Amino acid sequence: MWNYFKEVRAEMRHVSWPTRQQAVVYTIVVIAVSLAVAVYLGLLDYIFGAIIQKII
Repeated sequence: MWNYFKEVRAEMRHVSWPTRQQAVVYTIVVIAVSLAVAVYLGLLDYIFGAIIQKII
């Protein structure tokens, strides 16, 4: 078990961590894309729902 944690610590030193500014920018991008997809899918749902209501 102890050896496992030593290896994990050694591997974590090789990780290239983003800067604070990069993390903020990436977070904003993820939120913006998520909102855009939600709006797009919501509009499609509304349009197809309206079409189905007219057919029925």
